[in-house]
Amino acid sequence: MIESSLASLGAKVVVASSSDENHPPENITDGNTNTFWMSTGMFPQEFIIRFAEPTDISAVTVDSYNVKHLKIEKNTSQNASQFESVTEKEFQQTEGHLQSNAISLKGSGATHLRLIITSGYDHFASVHRVSVQN
Repeated sequence: MIESSLASLGAKVVVASSSDENHPPENITDGNTNTFWMSTGMFPQEFIIRFAEPTDISAVTVDSYNVKHLKIEKNTSQNASQFESVTEKEFQQTEGHLQSNAISLKGSGATHLRLIITSGYDHFASVHRVSVQN
């Protein structure tokens, strides 16, 4: 199983429900946990990642802070619409360090992934890195 940063796969964040100029959505894909995207304080929050080509994904690892509940959806079309639910996960609260959660996608193929933060442990949540395992 090979873990890859999303940027190395040519993946990009094409939609984000909020944006802060100091913490843009592109930080999710750069592979660096020191940079991050931050929500604007209300839930749900979501972002959509588009892969350069259809990609087989066995698992997604999400490094975040203050995320309580996350839903993952996927599609296999060229348009970022018509998503199907893949899984949901409740994250444990952490104090002073990142939450790191590996989430099995059971070998799903996807062109787009939509990650929806449905609730958080505080008003703001951050996503520092999303990586995939093939």
